[in-house]
Amino acid sequence: MSIETIIKEEARLIILKELSNQPNQSITSEAMRRFLLSDFLIDKPREWVEMEFQYLQHMEAVEIIPAGSVKIARLTERGELHVKGMVTIAGVQRPSRIGA
Repeated sequence: MSIETIIKEEARLIILKELSNQPNQSITSEAMRRFLLSDFLIDKPREWVEMEFQYLQHMEAVEIIPAGSVKIARLTERGELHVKGMVTIAGVQRPSRIGA
C-alpha cells in the first residue's frame, strides 16, 4: 500500500470524525483543509479535500452541498456508524477501538 493511499484512508476517517464532532455534523471544504493541516499536518489543496468528500459521498458516508466556491459535507447515518465502528466503509481507515 502506498503512502498516498494510507494518507487518503486516514484523512477520510479524520473527516468523518470531525463531522461527527461538529454541532450540525457539517463542515466546509476550506475549513476541513485548514483542520487537516493544523491538527494532522496533512497539507493538501481544497480540491483534494473536495475529492475526498466526493469519495465519501460515493460510499454514502456524507452528502455534499455546493456553497459558492466551496463544498459542504454533511455526515450521514452510514458515516456515523463507521465512526462508531459499527460498519466498515472500504477505503476509509477503521477507527481505533476505545481503550485500545
